[in-house]
Amino acid sequence: MIRIVRGPDGVEVDLSGKKPGRGAYLHDQKSCWENALKGSLAKALKVQLTAEEQEKLLAFARSLPQ
Repeated sequence: MIRIVRGPDGVEVDLSGKKPGRGAYLHDQKSCWENALKGSLAKALKVQLTAEEQEKLLAFARSLPQ
């Protein structure tokens, strides 16, 4: 499981699992990330994802297995 965190610097991947802020966990599969970015991740983090944040998360997701 990979943690995504909404912290003072915005939404980002937290590979250490220790960054401060509201977090959500996703499986390490590309399909889970694509589905989460359709709305459930924003709801879990209680934030509206910016286009830049979505692109950054999608770029990370592209490196994951199917």
